[in-house]
Amino acid sequence: MTCETEDPDATFAAAKVALDQIRALNQPATPRNYEVWYHYATGHHPTVNHLINGIIETGRRLSQSDVDGIYEKYFSPLRQADRVDGAAARFLEQIETVMSAIGNVSDAANQHSQDLANMSNRLGETTDRAALKTIVESLAHTAKRMEDNNRALEEKLTSSKQEIAQLHAQMEAIRAESLTDPLTTLANRKCFDLAFGKAIAEARDKGEHLSLLLADIDHFKTFNDTFGHSVGDQVLRLVAVTLRDNVKGRDLAARYGGEEFAVVLPDTSLRQAATVADQIRRAVMGRELMRRSTGENLGRITMSVGVASLHANESASALIERTDACLYAAKRAGRNRVISEVDPEIASQTDVKRPKSRVA
Repeated sequence: MTCETEDPDATFAAAKVALDQIRALNQPATPRNYEVWYHYATGHHPTVNHLINGIIETGRRLSQSDVDGIYEKYFSPLRQADRVDGAAARFLEQIETVMSAIGNVSDAANQHSQDLANMSNRLGETTDRAALKTIVESLAHTAKRMEDNNRALEEKLTSSKQEIAQLHAQMEAIRAESLTDPLTTLANRKCFDLAFGKAIAEARDKGEHLSLLLADIDHFKTFNDTFGHSVGDQVLRLVAVTLRDNVKGRDLAARYGGEEFAVVLPDTSLRQAATVADQIRRAVMGRELMRRSTGENLGRITMSVGVASLHANESASALIERTDACLYAAKRAGRNRVISEVDPEIASQTDVKRPKSRVA
C-alpha cells in the first residue's frame, strides 16, 4: 500500500494545514515549501516536526531560509543521492586502482619472462665464469624485483579489500537509514510497504496464515498538546520499545505514520494475532510515563488495536483497509481495546467475515 491510498479526508486536512502555515508565514506556495509543511501536518517525519516545534517554542517566526534549510537537509532528493554517488565513485576508484596494480604486475611478469628467456639463451652460449656469475646475479635481481612487485600487489589488494568492506558497510547504513524511522528506530512506512508485499507473496507461496495489526495511541494529540512535543516524542519511543519487546522472528513492527503503528505477523492465525495485540496493549498500558526533566509522573497511555488476517486473493491495500476498519471500531467502542475482523463490533458494521480459506 502506498501513500496515495491513504484516507482522502486525512490528506485534504493535512494539505489545508500546510497551506494555512504557508499563508500565515507569508511564504510562496512553492512545491518545496508545501512538502515541508505537508510532512509537518501529517507527522510522518518526526525529526522535522521536532525541529520546527523547537523553533516555534522559542517564539521565533520561521523564515524562508529556515524552511529552505529544512528542505535541503531532510527532503532534497539530492541529499541521499549524493551520499550514494559518493560511495559508488569510491567503489569505482578502488576498482581502477586494483586493475592498474594488476596491470603493472602483469607487465612486470611479462618483462620477467622475457628476461629469463634472454638469460637462458646467454647461459647456453657462454662458458666464461665471470659472465656466468653476472647472469646469475641478474636472475637473482629479476626474481627479487618480481617478488617486490607481488608483495606490493598483495598490499594493494589487502588495502582495497578493507576499503571496499568499509564502502559496503556505508552503503548498508544508507540503505538501513532509508528504511528506518529516525525517532523510534522502528521500520518506517517505506520499509513496511516493501516487507508487507513480500510477506503476502510468501504467505501465498507457502500456504501460511498472515495477520496484520494496526495500533493507534489513544488521545495522543491531547496528550501532546498538554505536555509538549518532547514528551510526545517520548511516548512514541516508549510504544516503539514495547512493540519491539513483543514481536519476534519474522514479525515486523513499523511506525505507520504519526501515532499509528503496524505489526506484520507472518505464519500467525487471526486468533494468535489477537493474543499478540492484547499483549502489546496491556504492555503499553502497564508502563508509567515520567517527565525526564522533573521526574513528574504523567500517568499511563493506552492504545487501540485492529486485527485482520489475509483472505484468499486479497491485495495488500484491501487487508490494510479491513484492519484499519477494525482499529476505528476499537476507537468507537471506547478505545484501549483490541477488535478483530470477527468481533461483533466490526462484523455488524461491515461485510467482513471469517474466510473459509485464508491464503490462495
